[in-house]
Formats: sequence, C-alpha cells, structure tokens
Amino acid sequence: MSALSAARSPSPATESNPIRLRVLSLGAGVQSTTLALMAARGEIGPMPDCAIFADTGWEPKAVYEHLSWLMSPNVLPFPVDIVSGGDIRADLVAGAQGNRWASIPAFTRNVTPAGTAIPVLDEDDDGATIVVGTRILPTERVGVGMIRRQCTGDYKIVPIRRKVRELAGLTRRRSPKTPIVEQWIGISLDEALRMRPSFEAWQVNRWPLIERRMTRRDCLRWLERHDYPLPPKSACIGCPFHSDAAWRHIRDTDPEAWADAVDLDRTIRTGFRGVRGEVYLHRSAVPLGEADLTTDADRGQLDLWPNECEGMCGV
Repeated sequence: MSALSAARSPSPATESNPIRLRVLSLGAGVQSTTLALMAARGEIGPMPDCAIFADTGWEPKAVYEHLSWLMSPNVLPFPVDIVSGGDIRADLVAGAQGNRWASIPAFTRNVTPAGTAIPVLDEDDDGATIVVGTRILPTERVGVGMIRRQCTGDYKIVPIRRKVRELAGLTRRRSPKTPIVEQWIGISLDEALRMRPSFEAWQVNRWPLIERRMTRRDCLRWLERHDYPLPPKSACIGCPFHSDAAWRHIRDTDPEAWADAVDLDRTIRTGFRGVRGEVYLHRSAVPLGEADLTTDADRGQLDLWPNECEGMCGV
C-alpha cells in the first residue's frame, strides 16, 4: 500500500484512544500551511489522515496557486480534499437581487435626514425604557453598522463537517456520544481568542500551534528556515474583515482582484432581504474604490479578525 493510500485509511481506534480520524483544516494561509508541513516532517503528530480545504470560490489566485503546490507530489504525505458550499461571490450577487443569501460581515450605512423627528427616551420607575417625547434632528445623522456573519458557517464549517462525517463513516448513522474525530485548526498563539471547542460530541478540536506556543511570526520564521514558499493571506478577495493594509496590498499587487472587489462592492449596494441601508465592503461604509486606504488599520482601528471565532478563515 502506498503512503498516500495508507494516509487515506482512518487511524485505528483503540480502547485507550478512541480517535479514529485526524483531520487538518487547511486554509492554505500561513498558519495552516505551517501546521501541515510540520506534520509532514513529523514535528507534530500523530500524522493527520487528511487535510480539508473549503473553497468559497472567491479566494485570491495566489491562494489557489499555493494550494496546488501543497497538493503536488512529495510535499504532503497525506491527501488534501477540496469541498465547497457554493460560490460566495455569485451568491452575493444573487442576494443583492433579493434571493436567499448567507450574510457576510459587510457594513451598512443609514442616513437620517436633518429635520427628522426622533424619539427621546428615558426610564420609568421599573427601569424600563420608555418614549417621553420627540426632538427634531438638527443635522444629518449617518449610522454605520455591521451585518451578522453567516458565511464562515455556510462556506467553511458546514462543507468541512459534511466531509469529515463521510470520512469517519458517520453518514446516515447516529453520531457517537464520545469523540472519534480530532480536527486540527491552525490558530496561532497571537490569535488564541479565536479558539472555540467543538460543538459536536463526536469531534474534538486541537490547536497544535498553540500547544507549541507559536505565533504567526514564528510560523513565517519556521517556513523561511526550512526554505518553503511563504503563503498568501487566506481570505476571500472581498472579505470585509480586511484591514486597510490588506486592501492596499490587493489594490497594488493584484489589479484583477481589486477590480473584482470594487465591482462586487458596487453590485451589492441594495436589494438584500432584511437589510436596511446601503451595503459596503469597506468599514468606512463608502464605495471601495473611493475608500481612504492611506492609513493602516492598526492606527486606532479595531482588528476585526478575532470576530472570526471558529478559526476557519485567514489561516
């Protein structure tokens, strides 16, 4: 039996170790690439049975090229399965036309015109909020909000979970009440806030980079030390979590992707069910092509990536 075939067969479970399948969640970014290559070199074990890449259909070209390298002969001793929950870009376009969509953490802009009567609120004796009058808004008020995120679940977690259950032999079977699957997630020490336990009784999550107290910078150093190519950032081209630095990088290094993101941003302005106001990809809630990207997002702006709690994106 070849090494690849052996890696495809789930690990034998024992009474002392009931785990029979080890799966590495591969985003093809810095952390998950480092994790996969460290496993391949035997620096982290036991060897995973496979890795799974969830394709949203809108990853940067560099991510697909890096994934192809990872899947080429003699790089990883275990197979990489590619799964998909659909094409997120096409689904966003459909959502802007009033169809069903999985919401992304885009930004909304609501404008209340000057002269609008707005309620004046107070509390009653029981602490409940009540309206005690109205006042006229003297100037225009602009409010920026953020849409609830469903994309990670629909395009990452669900298709990966479906494939894991298939590989573990749980399709159409009652799930066991104790873990038989171990899923490796490439969260590094500097992003430990993104760690979350598995919500499935049959699966346990593991974060090997955190076990080794490795940060993203440590991962980059490890890759350089072993002469591996440095991976790109693994995130959808138009992800609203991008910092200004990330948007500038796309604009300056990948004009095709930048034009695609600007076009999509223009397309999704209105039309979504249940969304009030206009929708934007950039946190300033202005058209992406007009957004001020001259200052870094680290200057007084909140880093949004910790909101991606499951650790399935950006790694």
